[in-house]
Amino acid sequence: VQLQASGGGLVQAGGSLRLSCAASGLTFSNYVMGWFRQAPGKERELVAGIGRTGGTTYYAGSVKGRFTISRDNAKNTVYLQMSSLKPEDTAVYSCAADRRTTSQTLRTMKPSGMDYWGKGTQVTVSS
Repeated sequence: VQLQASGGGLVQAGGSLRLSCAASGLTFSNYVMGWFRQAPGKERELVAGIGRTGGTTYYAGSVKGRFTISRDNAKNTVYLQMSSLKPEDTAVYSCAADRRTTSQTLRTMKPSGMDYWGKGTQVTVSS
């Protein structure tokens, strides 16, 4: 199984970035997907989650209204559109797959419970 994240970079505050995570080696539509981030000196946190069909989503309060998670099961890819970026959004962003979590409990996803992880992509927001 491979999850390949891409799309990170350096952006000014107020700018936008779109992260992608392409999955292979698994039946993608059987997994809920999450985007996590980890800033230096901080614990990894759930940023957004999406159900198997894309019909259900969850956002952390700090990104709600600014970030949008989506998925394309035909392309085995999950996206994170980030807008109105703030310096505090600076972190390594990683995608992860979870077979057990239901669409109704996306908010409960934790790093320790994810089945597969992609290598992170750095997002740096300058002030």
